[in-house]
Amino acid sequence: MKVFATRKVPKITRELLEQNQIELDEWHENHSITKHELMELIPGYDGIFVMSTQFDREIIEFSSKNIKALSLLSVGFENVDVKAATEFGIPVSNTPDVLSESTADIAFLLMQNVARKAFFNYKRVLDGNWKREFNDHLGFDLSGKTLGVFGLGRIGFVTAKRSKAAFDMNIIYHNRSRNEEVENELNAKYVSFDELLAQSDVISIHSALTPETEMIFNKDAFQKMKNSAVIINTSRGKVIDEKALYEALKSGKIWGAGLDVTDPEPMSADNPLLALENVAVLPHIGSATKETRTAMGKLAVENMILALNGKRMKTPVNPEVYED
Repeated sequence: MKVFATRKVPKITRELLEQNQIELDEWHENHSITKHELMELIPGYDGIFVMSTQFDREIIEFSSKNIKALSLLSVGFENVDVKAATEFGIPVSNTPDVLSESTADIAFLLMQNVARKAFFNYKRVLDGNWKREFNDHLGFDLSGKTLGVFGLGRIGFVTAKRSKAAFDMNIIYHNRSRNEEVENELNAKYVSFDELLAQSDVISIHSALTPETEMIFNKDAFQKMKNSAVIINTSRGKVIDEKALYEALKSGKIWGAGLDVTDPEPMSADNPLLALENVAVLPHIGSATKETRTAMGKLAVENMILALNGKRMKTPVNPEVYED
């Protein structure tokens, strides 16, 4: 058996594959693998570890001749045409749960950094501009403020729990359905989307990217938020209309933004958002800890080994592929 990874995989993945006598090749070029390059390579492999790469219907259909599984090292799977994979009998898996804590850490980090303009003030130190007037460039306190969670799943829950414990923040949330367990534990309140916009001092986005959530934070949404509000995004960049976000920040319609995900990625170095003092941007490092990436690599390879042996993956995103 031979498998291919569209980027370099964690050490644990290579070790477990070797233990199971499965040969691994990785993409080591400085540029991301292109569709043409990928299609040239696919015929030589039994499975693919997918890391950020797009797998559209054409690639899925082409892969169906020999590929037995697509194993993603991520929670999100919008880069794969799952419907096509199911149609052509290819199981697709992701890595849920294992990165909840580390991604929530980044949401919590961004929330604090934006509130205190930490990125901006760090740049001032580098520029030799330490001195400032007493009332210039002030941040705000998070204690007692209202945190609105958009998509209160595993990561959203951890973020809300930490915000409650550290800053005694009031928790409101909007989901497709209510989560009464979270409501009871955190005294959280389920609200409509418009209520979330109007009542939140900080909105933390943890939803999946779907046709319903794509660009849901747009000009209209920003108009409904408090002028003092902050928006944090650790989910997917396309949930926010970045042009509308820039205008909202520039005009003072909202107060600040913290982004670990952008549209596109990587963000251009001359993106006007980076020049604003009330913005903090990170290069998609939500899962970037040794512990989390190791856990992701372990789960991804376990899914792959199961699939290559004709067994059901641990975390399939298209379980219907196993139905008779």
